[in-house]
Amino acid sequence: MKTKTLGDSHSLEQIRQRFVEAAGHVTQSLGAGRVIGQVYAYLYFSRKPQSLDDLTKVLEISKGSASMSVRQLEQWGALRQVWIKGDRKDYYEALDSFGKILRKALLDLIGRRMEVGDGLLEQVEGLLEEKGTSTQPTQEDLEFVQKKIALIRAFRDRTQRIWDSSILTLLLK
Repeated sequence: MKTKTLGDSHSLEQIRQRFVEAAGHVTQSLGAGRVIGQVYAYLYFSRKPQSLDDLTKVLEISKGSASMSVRQLEQWGALRQVWIKGDRKDYYEALDSFGKILRKALLDLIGRRMEVGDGLLEQVEGLLEEKGTSTQPTQEDLEFVQKKIALIRAFRDRTQRIWDSSILTLLLK
């Protein structure tokens, strides 16, 4: 009976596949989509730069999905385009500056969600200021809702200060 060693190419491919699956689950849970994590992990564990065609074939994803994931990962500084002499295709390789990648990804993902929350707060505050609604709330109800919104806004401001803090910036370098 032959035992598998870490050097066995079959077991190395299994390791790579496990990382591809795990990265997909992580990015999906963060709201970035499964394919982004899969593309990054596949490229990270590739010895040579890979093309979009390589990604679509191996990961069994559409070319559009591969292209959008690559563009997003480039924006986060997670990979770069590589030129291969004599080939017109675009090739990519993963970068390993994890702190910078995580910071850019979180800024993008959390920043978008905070903007949505800010918009909702502004809409609700505007509605509270409007006069002549169909059902006039009592002064007590109005004050209750205003206090709740003020608590939400204070929490949002605290999280923004934490997010902008130099300690977090240093940690995610």
